[in-house]
Amino acid sequence: MSSRERYVGWRKSSYSGTGNNCVEAGRAGGRRVGVRDTAAGQAGPVLEFEVSAWAALLTEIREGRHRLP
Repeated sequence: MSSRERYVGWRKSSYSGTGNNCVEAGRAGGRRVGVRDTAAGQAGPVLEFEVSAWAALLTEIREGRHRLP
């Protein structure tokens, strides 16, 4: 089973607009989060995070610690 196949519950980010800059996140075994480009779909790469690392990154983004376009 590839890493793409083990992720379930893919959902599009609520911050994704109507353009081509959309991301989706899915879960694997309750311990990992996968993030992929919606435009690439199942054929594209999946970035994998531990749940705690993903949560920490989201917190930092919300706090404005990363410059985002």
